[in-house]
Amino acid sequence: MDIKVNGVTLHYKNIGQGQPMLLLHGNGETHHIFDKLTEKLAKAYTVYAIDSRGHGESSKVRHLSYHDMAEDIAGVIEQLGIAKPCLYGFSDGGIIGLLLASKYPHLLSKLIISGANTNPHAIKTFWRYFIRISSFFVKNPRIRLMLSEPHITQEDLNKITIPVLVLAGQRDMIYLEDTRLIAENIANSTLTILEKETHSSYVYNNDKLLSAIKEFIGFIPR
Repeated sequence: MDIKVNGVTLHYKNIGQGQPMLLLHGNGETHHIFDKLTEKLAKAYTVYAIDSRGHGESSKVRHLSYHDMAEDIAGVIEQLGIAKPCLYGFSDGGIIGLLLASKYPHLLSKLIISGANTNPHAIKTFWRYFIRISSFFVKNPRIRLMLSEPHITQEDLNKITIPVLVLAGQRDMIYLEDTRLIAENIANSTLTILEKETHSSYVYNNDKLLSAIKEFIGFIPR
């Protein structure tokens, strides 16, 4: 399915019945990373798995901004009349979720983020260097985005009032200090560091992620 918001077209998959839940992928990915997760969540939720602008089958753009991407999701929620959805965001999707919950405190019911960061320097040095080298050879707005954004402040985090589950792998590419900073500055948050996991190892078709979601938001199959 496609929907037009903020001058772009976003592609999304909609499946299931029940309380609404949005899934947001990471940088350079598409909603298909959640295919197996979507099928399982659809037993109890109406799931919207969305391709961010500049990704997948959504509109290509010359410039990317996390704030624009957050406004896109706000537009999707408004246009489709989705009432108080839960949102799970991985990596860039988690950044979008934080911005959304900070600017629109009453839009979501609950937020789950994994592998999100508040600024580019929260990415570990090796990975930041790798991204910088990649940007030299590949002129892609998705790569440039990771080097220039986000800029989420403690004040932004303090504005988030909904329950938030903050996830990260023990071996994440994001410094754990930044993950802890996120959790410490959201009043109603729970922090879970998954042992032996990397940035994405527990995200792609892994029951650890499903278990964490089930425990946090509740899960009653039809």
